[in-house]
Amino acid sequence: MARFTDRTAIVTGAAQGIGEAYARALASEGANVVVADLNTELGVQVAKQIVTDGGSATFVPVDVSDPVSTEALAAATVEKYGRIDHVVNNAAIYGGMKLDLLLTVPWDYYKKFMSVNLDGALNVTRAVWPHMSAEGGSIVNQSSTAAWVYSGFYGLAKVGINGLTQQLAVELGGSNIRINAIAPGPTDTEATRSTTPPKMVADMIKRLPLKRMGTPDDLVGMCLFLLSDEASWVTGQIFNVDGGQVIRS
Repeated sequence: MARFTDRTAIVTGAAQGIGEAYARALASEGANVVVADLNTELGVQVAKQIVTDGGSATFVPVDVSDPVSTEALAAATVEKYGRIDHVVNNAAIYGGMKLDLLLTVPWDYYKKFMSVNLDGALNVTRAVWPHMSAEGGSIVNQSSTAAWVYSGFYGLAKVGINGLTQQLAVELGGSNIRINAIAPGPTDTEATRSTTPPKMVADMIKRLPLKRMGTPDDLVGMCLFLLSDEASWVTGQIFNVDGGQVIRS
């Protein structure tokens, strides 16, 4: 399939993990991919590998917590490819994040965390939407099942992502831009391994109807579907890809 031929997609947090899987998958279906990340070394490697594999990609550094940086990301994308069609707001502080309570987390850390994990998606969206074509486009935000289970300030940020997705669906709809979110369950990435204690992971797996960790590849199909024209009448929705961890009615 080549659902994204001649289209341009920005993926934030694409230097590794789930974001990298999204970027590679979009390139494999014909998209020009902007690998956007704070980590220049890994981001450049991902973009180069996509090109080596026959795809089209470039790396653009970005700090999603900074509106000036996200504006520069949008401008660099348009300068390179002439258009922006799709965006995946995946960047987040997660690997190695501080584990603390809402009641006790240092305030400066909390504000920095929210500036990336919640405000970052809004900053990127505000920067890109004026550049998206008159034909419209699509955005996917990265949520988490942490929005429905206790996860402290990480869970609070994901509740915010869900609300942001729903509110922006109304504001962007008039521009024919769709926005949805994916809520992964426990997913086996280096970031998860460096953040979540193995005993906690094992306990989560025991409780899953499908008793295994997810992988980045488990999330790719949903992301590509939501970005593609196949989901042309889908917006403002949050889709769990979580092995049944959270069952909502």
